Amino acid sequence: MNNYFVILAAGKSKRFHKNLAKQFYKYKNKEIIDHSVEKSLNSNLFKKVLIVCNNTNHLKKKKYYKLIKVVKGGKERSDSSLIALNYLKKYKPKNVFIHDAARPNFSIKLLQNIKKNLKNNKAVVPVILSKDSIKYKIRNQIFNLDKNSLLLTQTPQAFRYKDLYNLAIKEKNKIDDEATLFLNKNQKIKFIPGENKNNKITYLDDIETFKTYFGIGFDIHRLIKDKKLYLGGVKIPFHSGLKGHSDGDVILHAIIDAILGATKKKDIGTHFPNTKKFKNIRSPKMLKPIMENLNKSKSSINNLDINLICEKPKVSKYRKKIIDSLSKLMNLNKDKINLKGKTVEKLGLIGKEKAIACEVIISITKYD
Repeated sequence: MNNYFVILAAGKSKRFHKNLAKQFYKYKNKEIIDHSVEKSLNSNLFKKVLIVCNNTNHLKKKKYYKLIKVVKGGKERSDSSLIALNYLKKYKPKNVFIHDAARPNFSIKLLQNIKKNLKNNKAVVPVILSKDSIKYKIRNQIFNLDKNSLLLTQTPQAFRYKDLYNLAIKEKNKIDDEATLFLNKNQKIKFIPGENKNNKITYLDDIETFKTYFGIGFDIHRLIKDKKLYLGGVKIPFHSGLKGHSDGDVILHAIIDAILGATKKKDIGTHFPNTKKFKNIRSPKMLKPIMENLNKSKSSINNLDINLICEKPKVSKYRKKIIDSLSKLMNLNKDKINLKGKTVEKLGLIGKEKAIACEVIISITKYD
């Protein structure tokens, strides 16, 4: 296993953020550079992981610092790459992988595929096809390029160390990636399928920023004779219905409160007070404006977990109907809704079949 992994992280990221280099920006609960370091270490494919970075003090605070090597980078990417190759020379590596820290989304499977192809090739580079129509300009004329003939190169790029080193020390010009060294000398590269998710982060808006919020809803109503029972917008055959200013649908009321909690919009009583206007209102009519406001706020529901607390009716008998109803009312996939039935072992008003309660937890993601 004479493979070495180099992470180039010496850039200043002026196009990304004027005060923070992108490799140290938080992404998916970690700094961007952490994703590449941890994947390379966890792959068990490399003798050493080398980071080329100008902020070495920041890396010293990392838990993985003792497992890696760090060297200072150069002015340009190609300078940093050559610094890494010169540093590794004393280890007499067979193969070297060069990776941009700005690509945190590659997989260990891609690393394994690159290593496999490197057995019979001097250079292995992952590529994807362009999704965009690309044009180029010569003087005042615009021409189309055939996107099916365009290869978008990614990193990690892997090479036989000696071949890469011999090309790199002779190159006087700035290059964008190591594959260019081989192409400039008409040397063969094995191109393999890359990964669409392995995108390079260049601008701040390349990162889909979002925040996830949780909301808790709870409702309870007494059961009274001669009233229809509605649960989750479904009419349920039962000897009693739920007493309330509205139809008393505890499931929909708890869902509304959970949404309002997650979005910090107070509570159901604030939006639907006990006034003449809302007397005997059906709960789906109450849910509708709440969902409309949620959708307008660029938010989406990740999942909905519901506990219906009662002795009877049995939830299992009506689970499918209620989930179908909620899916339709909320325009939400059924697989995001979970409904559980809970009893209270005959205790209290609920145990005596004099009340029904419901609690809900909802997860909502808000996109910037």
